[in-house]
Amino acid sequence: MTRKRTALLCAVSVLLSSTALLAGPAASADAAARGRGPDCVSSPTPAHGVGRDILDVVRKDQRELKLRAVVARVTEHGRDLWTGAVGPSMTDVPARPDMRFRAGSVGIAFMGTILLQLVDEKRVHLDDRLSRWLPDVPHANEITLRMLADSTSGYHDYVTNPAFLKELEAHPFRHWTPRDLFSYAHLNDLLYRPGTNFSYSHANFVLLGQALERITHTRLDRLLEQRIYGPLGLHATSNSYTPDMPAPVLHAFTSERGRYEESTFWNPSWTTAPGAVVNMDICDLARAGVGIGSGQTISRASYKTLMNPGTVGLGTPTKKCPPTVCLPQTEQVHFGVSVLVVNGWIVSNPSFSGYAAIMAYLPCKDLSIAVSVTYSPTTDQSVQNLSNNIAKDLSHLLAPNQPLV
Repeated sequence: MTRKRTALLCAVSVLLSSTALLAGPAASADAAARGRGPDCVSSPTPAHGVGRDILDVVRKDQRELKLRAVVARVTEHGRDLWTGAVGPSMTDVPARPDMRFRAGSVGIAFMGTILLQLVDEKRVHLDDRLSRWLPDVPHANEITLRMLADSTSGYHDYVTNPAFLKELEAHPFRHWTPRDLFSYAHLNDLLYRPGTNFSYSHANFVLLGQALERITHTRLDRLLEQRIYGPLGLHATSNSYTPDMPAPVLHAFTSERGRYEESTFWNPSWTTAPGAVVNMDICDLARAGVGIGSGQTISRASYKTLMNPGTVGLGTPTKKCPPTVCLPQTEQVHFGVSVLVVNGWIVSNPSFSGYAAIMAYLPCKDLSIAVSVTYSPTTDQSVQNLSNNIAKDLSHLLAPNQPLV
């Protein structure tokens, strides 16, 4: 696994320690237990008009990028423009829109939105110190909830630690505990004074997940069900406490360990907080893009903060924080509250262990693009998240005056 391939927005937020609130493993929150709701099915065929144009882009990119499977859904003003899949999930098993895949950093976007909901409810302020809920965390007196959510805390990112990557590659089925993960995070050693720079760090969302539980006295998986899945109608989204996923499953394959192999059930415990190991189908990914990207569950003021919490202008490389870590944050491309903002699009693009996806939403057109891809033996995996390429091409087709670039 390369640093590049372990995507900038691979959702990871892990609890520092067990608490009475979380005592004992909980059963997976399979969507079936909540009722699947409407099935996610392909658009009628043959496709015509804009639907045909979308299908042509998907097929062209699948071929040219040498992808195994592409599953996509595009909606505008809530209307389906095209939903479908090309390529196989497994040999002789075609990919389908209702197949589940891991959605990584989408869980981070959910947590950021929940934080803004709590701000709207006046239960917290964004500039509350972390020490109010997590007093034993290093630098908790200096770091605020805002700094966790917009990644300006100065904490190192354990996912870029070479020792962590080496261990992860060697043991892909290992279950990672929070303590395991934080042994690679070096929370005592900040990259810069909190709030003065930008550097994406999974440790921020580790701590944000724990803070949300402490604030609400509610386990994270239940928080997501109550505050995100239900309100946004995500009927095929759930958390897993094990590597299992509800069927049907979109199978993943990767060459990141040097040989092409199946990675569907590699253990995802390192990727996000227990309770937010999110899997979903493409229809829910598109719905999530609309719900998060339009601020359906937050106030207008919080939506403005979601789009720019103060990160624009930050991201200055220093001797301790190189250009690959402290990335410049501009009006056109910057990190908001747990989401990317790219030329006005609100984006989350998880990529890890053979899965790559993107949810992208353009508010001015109420346009949602959701794509999930898997890799073939000849896919160039040195490129971070090839679903981005498909979403970009679709944006040029559907929003030529404001493409996702």
